[in-house]
Amino acid sequence: MNDVLNKTTVLVLNRNWQAIGVKTPADAFSMMATGNATALKISAEDDMTPVTWEDWVKLPVNEGDNSIGTVHGPVRVPTVLVLARFDRVPKRRPKFCAKAIWERDGGVCQYTGRKLKPSEGNIDHVIPVSRGGKSTWDNCVLADKKVNSKKGSKLPEEAGLKLLRRPSAPREVPVTQLIRNTYQVRDWEVFLAHAGIFQTDRAVS
Repeated sequence: MNDVLNKTTVLVLNRNWQAIGVKTPADAFSMMATGNATALKISAEDDMTPVTWEDWVKLPVNEGDNSIGTVHGPVRVPTVLVLARFDRVPKRRPKFCAKAIWERDGGVCQYTGRKLKPSEGNIDHVIPVSRGGKSTWDNCVLADKKVNSKKGSKLPEEAGLKLLRRPSAPREVPVTQLIRNTYQVRDWEVFLAHAGIFQTDRAVS
């Protein structure tokens, strides 16, 4: 049961039904019980009904539903939650990681301008770590593995290289664009697709 309760399998919508985050079932149950959110009972893309906690615990558990056992019997785990009062879509900068640098740089080597296959590129520290360089947005770029190997512990100019552009942190974007459907929950699709960002990759949100 703990495994089910602590997976991030519940999509959170603001009161305007815009996706703004993900929660664990444990968090979702707490928010429902305190009246801060309702769960969506989803039968089809055009059949979605907000349900309060009092009514949710009475719903039958269907085949394929996740559920938890309680003293009153099994309770269905919601897949989508609607907040009662919050109506904004916060903005956030993508989390710094290799995948985000690939996306920022468009899969292009920042020294040669060549479009790279996943097997051909890695992350280069413009100022090498051995010379005090940090793992930050403004010091990391996507580079061809061969170019990176040639550069080694040198600065770009010492290796005869020149950056296409100075690296910097990507702009903040609506959090909806950063949500990843890690567990490929079918009920999330309409909300992420509606935002133009239908995602089913395995990135961590």
